[in-house]
Amino acid sequence: MAVKPIPDGYYTITPYLIVKGAAQAIDFYKKAFGATELFRMAGPGGCIAHAEIQIGNSRIMLADEMPQMGAVSPQSLGGTPVGFMVYVTDVDAQAKVAVAAGAKVERPVQDQFYGDRSGTFLDPFGHKWTIGTHKEDVSSDEMKRRHEAFMKKMQGGA
Repeated sequence: MAVKPIPDGYYTITPYLIVKGAAQAIDFYKKAFGATELFRMAGPGGCIAHAEIQIGNSRIMLADEMPQMGAVSPQSLGGTPVGFMVYVTDVDAQAKVAVAAGAKVERPVQDQFYGDRSGTFLDPFGHKWTIGTHKEDVSSDEMKRRHEAFMKKMQGGA
């Protein structure tokens, strides 16, 4: 039987997080998002060289920071321009769980013009997570109208 080019359980794109404190990050993701640890491989000095977790139907790879290999965390870089969008059944409940686990609110949960109710949170390891629940299917024309109104409001208009 031929080997599958994308292994079972994976999708075309799989995020790979670099963190300071991978073991603590795994514990945080378990508490905040209900992650399941699939496995971990030890590295030198007790660090985690590679681990995989699953949140819902999505896998995430992660490892401890190893600057000598070019793997540095958002904390070492002074932040991250990258974020994750996590769809859940009840965003308000999940946001409370994430905050209780140690996430910091960057943008509170609220209804969005594009039909989601969502908020953005910073985990203790410097990664951004937007948690949302899709509440409304919005047509292209309505999306355009709402976006224009949103941009006008953001620029100080009524």
